[in-house]
Amino acid sequence: MRAGHDPEPSATVIDAQSIKTSEGGEARGFDAGKRTTGRKRHVVVDTMGLLPVVAVTSASVQDRAGGRTVLARLAAGFRTISLVWADGGYAKSVDSTLLSWSRDALNIVVEIVKRTDDVKGFKVLPRRWVVERSLCATRRSVCIPGAAGRNSQGGSWAG
Repeated sequence: MRAGHDPEPSATVIDAQSIKTSEGGEARGFDAGKRTTGRKRHVVVDTMGLLPVVAVTSASVQDRAGGRTVLARLAAGFRTISLVWADGGYAKSVDSTLLSWSRDALNIVVEIVKRTDDVKGFKVLPRRWVVERSLCATRRSVCIPGAAGRNSQGGSWAG
């Protein structure tokens, strides 16, 4: 409220992050896209980057499947949410049912924010940068987008 926002969010951003984990604990899996064995964090953040919903699955769980879980939890806990921004992983051409399911079953529109094909490396995308910042803060080594350093795409890491 101090930032001038309504206390009941109406829009959020969704994303997932695969992380390497040691053996033990809950199920681990292999994310072929990221070439990572471990778990996957599925997060939803509001427009300020606060986390209303988080789920942890095996890294082998696709974004669309994890998206169903977190969107259902989001709809149950936050009736005011009507719009969710997401990356292209939530609407693959072979399976775009997440978009229609969320619209029909949850009354939430999932809008895909796409990168342009000609851009290489890191690019700040409208709306999606908020969830990237939140995911970045959860890493063991914190990424600082836009800072000069080790990352040639415009970010550096502070340990």
